[in-house]
Amino acid sequence: MELPEDFSIAGVSSINSDFNSINDFDDDADDDLDNDIDASEARAEMRQSKLLDALSLASTLSSEKRSAKREAAYKAIFKSVTQYADGNVGKEILETNGWETLSEACMSSLRGSGNSSPAEQYAACRVVEASCVVLGEDRDDVVEMWNEPLKKVVNATGRATQVRVAALRCLSMIHFICGTDCLEDGEDCSAVMDLCEKAASEQFRGETVSPLLRAAALDSWALLATTFHDAHIAAGDSNDHAMDLGRGLTLLPLLASCLDSADIGLRSSAGECVAYIHECRLNLGLGADEAENATERRFRRGSWDGSEWEVLMDEVKQRVAELSVESGHHMSKKSKKIQRSAFREIMNTIVDDESPEEEVNFRGGKLQLTSWKQIIQLNFVRHCLQGGVFSAIISSSNSDGKSQLEKRLFMSKQSEASKAADMALTKQRRNRTSVKNHFLTADGEDI
Repeated sequence: MELPEDFSIAGVSSINSDFNSINDFDDDADDDLDNDIDASEARAEMRQSKLLDALSLASTLSSEKRSAKREAAYKAIFKSVTQYADGNVGKEILETNGWETLSEACMSSLRGSGNSSPAEQYAACRVVEASCVVLGEDRDDVVEMWNEPLKKVVNATGRATQVRVAALRCLSMIHFICGTDCLEDGEDCSAVMDLCEKAASEQFRGETVSPLLRAAALDSWALLATTFHDAHIAAGDSNDHAMDLGRGLTLLPLLASCLDSADIGLRSSAGECVAYIHECRLNLGLGADEAENATERRFRRGSWDGSEWEVLMDEVKQRVAELSVESGHHMSKKSKKIQRSAFREIMNTIVDDESPEEEVNFRGGKLQLTSWKQIIQLNFVRHCLQGGVFSAIISSSNSDGKSQLEKRLFMSKQSEASKAADMALTKQRRNRTSVKNHFLTADGEDI
């Protein structure tokens, strides 16, 4: 049985559940307390209490006979994990009060035990995906537990498309948040990117792939690509055997064909992938502070000019420019507005070599994003949490004063801040070398 394309974890359950007090996504209790400045401790206690109540449902899942009841319980748990499990306290509560039991229940649902419905399987994937964000980094045990089961769901062509999409996004999020560099080949991030590339093709395992799954595969590929160095994504040329070919370059023909798809979601996902690959390519050349203008930056090592990809990229640029102004009666007014807005940013990057700009406002501050890497990571986490504790994850501090998302965006070795610092040091070393090699003749002229 297929689920609707707009099916959501926040939608109405298959039956009227007994968990309405927990599963109500419009609960205004927190808003009432937010108006009272002196109620911060009461708010914290209430959030913890709601989280514990929801996690207690995990112990009832194995004995519940009805799939719709289990689905409602997963939705209640998802709401509590995304809205109430913030900070180290929420992580500790999840680890000590039901993560093991919850994992076993979700695993059982994905295996089809108890005649689990597609809606239940979808909800189980979303619960695991949200939980891994709370559990945080350096959790290879979580990766090893879920790696193969989720891959089997993605490969199962008989499963509902929405379930396969949720499983692929869950698998990618687990590797992005919990994975480390210590995983063996075939179980690491690269293996998941291989799966994404196959699922993004028109044909996968002998069947035509749904545009919904193809778009999710490209989104997942882009997320995992942000964990690699730019050279791993966009470096090299088949004519230059001195450098390995970036895996993003081999994906360009597929992305170009996706831009001609009739599905707006697939076109947008492909466009973001192209923009990120182009950004990586440019980062391999001169930085913005080293090049006098965009033309100089374009004609250095980070350029497409002279490579075997030049003609293809010219075609992609032309197609993106068309999509940024596309009109016609075959699209609704809302769809045209969304597409134009998305592809204007993409066009500015791949045509004019301009960095994107996006500002995210949340309670207590704002976050300024200036690269496709940051935007891709943020959008994927936002889709996972659906606004739940998104602002809390950004603003809440752990032991060293930084949230997990802040670390990924600004403190990792592949972050824009680290790259900028590295480029600054490279420029300083170059200047020192120039000074050492600079000589003057007796009459003051250079030699």
